Amino acid sequence: MSENAKKGVLDALRAQIQALELDSTTNSSPHAVVSLGATEIDSVLPWAGLPRTGVHEIEGRHGAALGFAVALLARFVADRGQALWCFRQADPYGPGLHFFGLDPNFLIAVRAHRPHHVLWVLEEALRARCLSAVLGEIATTIGLTASKRLQLAARTGNTPCLLLCHSANTNSTTAITRWRALPTNTNENDGIGGANFLGEPRWRIELVRCRGTPGGHHWIVKWCHETHCLRVVTPLADRSGTSSITVLRNAV
Repeated sequence: MSENAKKGVLDALRAQIQALELDSTTNSSPHAVVSLGATEIDSVLPWAGLPRTGVHEIEGRHGAALGFAVALLARFVADRGQALWCFRQADPYGPGLHFFGLDPNFLIAVRAHRPHHVLWVLEEALRARCLSAVLGEIATTIGLTASKRLQLAARTGNTPCLLLCHSANTNSTTAITRWRALPTNTNENDGIGGANFLGEPRWRIELVRCRGTPGGHHWIVKWCHETHCLRVVTPLADRSGTSSITVLRNAV
């Protein structure tokens, strides 16, 4: 067999595997995918939104990453019941959750300091089949084995898992999507409290990796608290210095 023929066979096999992966990620249910509310982003994703079954990673150490992760959590929950948030440090701030459309009465908050404790909580929560979504924060990256366990638990429980990694993950994982979120300006930091919350939080987000489509897409987005959706804004319209972490973390 010639080299061109071998390449053609390999390309065909890759296409078949990719199709199988996409089919296994979603099902025939109309609720299997959630829209982010921004057509510019939904149209790039192979599913026209984010699958409700599987793991989605968010990278970043700024309040922007936290805000974007909670925005995704709010989109997944959207009147579908309880969610779980496993965090490492300060408690989630009730009024800030309301801003994102999340009712603290329907949020199970769990504090876990060690990464393996966080992963254990997420696995158990995903398999419970009684939650709309789960969100976990870890300071380090996770390896392929831990990622496979989370992905299997998410599929078993038919529940989306959002994993907020405070360190950039260069490891291979089974996550369906991987995002990076950064502040829109240098004024936003990890400080808690101090600033008044005015306007709508905005973030620079990047689709680093996505199963079924090339990554590398960038947007500046804002969270619309009235519609509880993401909106893409142009750089010229970006005037916000709002810190997400001010909204979501209780000042101490």
